[in-house]
Amino acid sequence: MSGRSEWKRIDMLRAVLGGAAGAHVLCGIGDDAAILAPAAPRGGALPGAPEPLVWTIDSAVEGVHFRRDLLGFEDLGYRATMAAASDLAAMGARPVGLLAALVLPPSVSDDELGALAGGQRAACDEIGTAVIGGNLSRGGEISITTTALGVAALPLRRDGARPGDALALAGPVGLAAAGLALLDRGVAPAGAAAEQAIRAFRRPVARIDAGLRAAARARAAIDVSDGLVADVAHLARASGVRALLDPAALVSADLRDAAAQLGLDALDLALYGGEDYAIVVAGPDVGELTGFVAIGRCVPREEGASDVALVGPDGQLTSLVARGYDHFA
Repeated sequence: MSGRSEWKRIDMLRAVLGGAAGAHVLCGIGDDAAILAPAAPRGGALPGAPEPLVWTIDSAVEGVHFRRDLLGFEDLGYRATMAAASDLAAMGARPVGLLAALVLPPSVSDDELGALAGGQRAACDEIGTAVIGGNLSRGGEISITTTALGVAALPLRRDGARPGDALALAGPVGLAAAGLALLDRGVAPAGAAAEQAIRAFRRPVARIDAGLRAAARARAAIDVSDGLVADVAHLARASGVRALLDPAALVSADLRDAAAQLGLDALDLALYGGEDYAIVVAGPDVGELTGFVAIGRCVPREEGASDVALVGPDGQLTSLVARGYDHFA
């Protein structure tokens, strides 16, 4: 192991690969997705202004992103599809099609493959799109790589937040981590909160509608896949601001109940859990958006200060380390 973090490696790859890509690339390496200017159609312009294209790719690898003893094949297809589509949601994009590359061990049966595809179809039906192509190959473990293509009239990026902007959240945080802990420990779910937590882990939702609503009013956005603090820190660094979070706004009643069953700290799950696929947006009045809740604000960045801090009831700030899921940690 090199000791280098995932994000340092991404920075290294951006330095190597990030040469001049042409005027059609509006946003390249470093955001939730790439943004491409629409190509001029052959034979003349289409009526109205064509929307920019938003492209993203995401992989789900057995033993890294999932374990087969905790998820059925339909869950695998559903989760992989929603994880990729969540990047479109964070860009304020509407999905228009997905490509799926599957690597399967010989032990995977046709019935299991059919169940995986059924999960992909169910996720696509929920967000109004379809798998329109892909690739099928053999390998040592299951790998699902999903490319999602969307369009966005007003694409959101991570680098648009400004001091004074509110931060708002669509979707719960921490529940997926609680659901994973319940399954991993073999704890029999007791009550609706535990059932919701397990569903949040097995069947996450790409918040496409929330992203589309936010696109007209937000200045920056990111989806929460690696953990709230880690992902908000990415937005803060890209925008050159510091993010202050209100802990009272982060813990839902369901999360509190599920955490109590596990003997875990609910706020810690909300801050660091990951795989929620919620959306955080920044803008002057984003807390008023339907389906969003205000969770904090952006302030000027100070030399040596953490990217993210909690604001206590007395206004005291507690700096947070931006730890979250890291493939190379």
